[in-house]
Amino acid sequence: MNLPAVDFGIMAEHLSSHEGVINKLKMYYGSVTSTALKRLLSLHINTLRNHVAAMLELIDPDRYETVHLPDIDQVDLGMGPGPLTEIEKDIIKEATASAKLMSNDNYTSALLMKDPNVKNIHIQMAYQDVTFQMLYDSFLQGASKPFIPRATKEVQQMTLHKYLHVLHE
Repeated sequence: MNLPAVDFGIMAEHLSSHEGVINKLKMYYGSVTSTALKRLLSLHINTLRNHVAAMLELIDPDRYETVHLPDIDQVDLGMGPGPLTEIEKDIIKEATASAKLMSNDNYTSALLMKDPNVKNIHIQMAYQDVTFQMLYDSFLQGASKPFIPRATKEVQQMTLHKYLHVLHE
């Protein structure tokens, strides 16, 4: 199947990005001691390899079938992360940021793509990347209480009242 040039170009670029992130996660895997974190990193690596496999299938000019992206495998992270080193916490933060960036890149790219199968696969990839962002966030929250700034009740009410008129115009 001949792909639209824009779809092919975006995927060719994505393959390089995926290769880099996979290699980074493999380095992280080798430097952490937490068994639960190793399982999460391994799951993330395998999921990104599934993304690569799907893109390679989509690029194959001799393909005539619809390409499907496998679901994320279930992983048991155990009773929680347990004690983490500061380096492991930093690795989780970086892995979270990587998942967020990859999700944004996949979704933005999907908006530009023309082939419906290619577009759909990239939206699914974006969703899976968001899932990893949430898994890493949840994992880190289990290890330490995160700092999340909160808006005051007064500021929320002011904003609510400012825009209520939009519903009634």
